[in-house]
Amino acid sequence: MPTTKVYEYKGCSTCRKALKWLDAQGIEYKAVPVRETPPNKTELRRVLKASKGNVRKLFNTSGADYKKLNLKDNLPTLSEAQAIDILNTNGNLVKRPFVVNKSGGLTGFNEDAWQEFFGL
Repeated sequence: MPTTKVYEYKGCSTCRKALKWLDAQGIEYKAVPVRETPPNKTELRRVLKASKGNVRKLFNTSGADYKKLNLKDNLPTLSEAQAIDILNTNGNLVKRPFVVNKSGGLTGFNEDAWQEFFGL
């Protein structure tokens, strides 16, 4: 069973590009629908640590839910635990693709960052 999970949304062109890239590299992964199954709190904390504590990197800042909840203004006032709780309960807020495995994680798709993350 693959040890890498990729939380993705089928309607996201960046997610499709990222999965295509993983397939081309021969990297095994488990695709998880982020809206229906958001990352768990342990996974969110792992990627937050890999993002050097920058909680904003975990959020889909261009999404409607982010705007509706006024997170641009409210995010700086949230504790890390509150931010993790919000992400864990609303997959629309999670930056995608959201990749996590035992060694860490990353958000979004940047080919150079992914090559480094996967040791290519």
